[in-house]
Amino acid sequence: MRKAIVIPLFFLITSVFCHATCAGQITDTVPKLTISGYADAYYAYYSDSVGPGKYQKFPSVSPHSNSFGLNIAQITEQYTSRNIRSTATLQYGDLPNAAWSPIYNYIQEANVGFRLSKVFWIDAGFFKTHIGTENLLPKDNIASSLSIITYYEPWWQSGLKFSYTPSDRFQAAVFLENGYNEFVATNNKKALGMLFVYSFGTKGSLGYYNYIGDATPDSVKTSHLRFLNNLVFTYTFGKKFKIIVGVDYISQQHSSLTDSTKTAYVYSSILTLNYKFTPKFGIYYRIETFSDADGFLTGTIINTENKRTGYILTGLTLGLEYKPTGNSYIRLEGRSLQMDETQEIFYSNGENTSGRGEVMMNMGIWF
Repeated sequence: MRKAIVIPLFFLITSVFCHATCAGQITDTVPKLTISGYADAYYAYYSDSVGPGKYQKFPSVSPHSNSFGLNIAQITEQYTSRNIRSTATLQYGDLPNAAWSPIYNYIQEANVGFRLSKVFWIDAGFFKTHIGTENLLPKDNIASSLSIITYYEPWWQSGLKFSYTPSDRFQAAVFLENGYNEFVATNNKKALGMLFVYSFGTKGSLGYYNYIGDATPDSVKTSHLRFLNNLVFTYTFGKKFKIIVGVDYISQQHSSLTDSTKTAYVYSSILTLNYKFTPKFGIYYRIETFSDADGFLTGTIINTENKRTGYILTGLTLGLEYKPTGNSYIRLEGRSLQMDETQEIFYSNGENTSGRGEVMMNMGIWF
């Protein structure tokens, strides 16, 4: 019921405000309010038999099997002026229901910023994550499905952002946050995040992103400081071929399964290739690796050798994309996830298995 009231009210307020502030604007030097929207619908099938209506393991994009669904419907307002800016996005659909924060679930981001000088801004509020080789929404990625490392990285964050943009080629930012995937703080500690991005013009970019924080409850004296490092390289060759490479290295104190006094580590890599036969038709391929042997991100299971372990896997994705217009897409995509052979976390044809097959079709449009 709350949903039915909040979303129309948001439309009403932003429409009235836009009419009042945008009318009569002549140049970009005056304040501007823009409204944008996005929707993605899907059909998906998974070989893992979790049962009708249930979310698949690693639920994010297209999380229901043998089902038509709505990944996301969202609306965004952005206000910009010379010295003030703000963004607010409301969302609804299977993607936020399956994987977003249960607190403020319908808010994707809501923040306001002020210019401190020509090259410095300060923003505060709720933000989408600054970390990751992939973004959260299908429209912002080459593939529709999200890699496993993207699933386990932070998706949302709250706090302060200090950004520095001296030129079109370079940008840097520092985040002071409540924690790892936390809108509301769960302890008295604060986390730190940073990004540094160098652009090769329209060809691509090289970026480094990190997170440093400890989600340990205040009642626990042993620290579990987590240090996430994410390096991303993107480059476009000509007008048809694009490559994205991402590497993640994450450490956490006192988290080793064999010795709780030692540090545990996660390693991950993503390679995504996209080739456009024409401006409207293309093919893409992604290979991913993920290793969290101590399970501080994924949690632990007992494998077929009766040993406790975290998830170790590889994934292969192949897809076709057709773009009817510049602001829409239709994608047909298949993916194979293969766990370590001793980790039979899936169930298919009456038996446990270490592999899962996926097929999904997505249709999206934005304005």
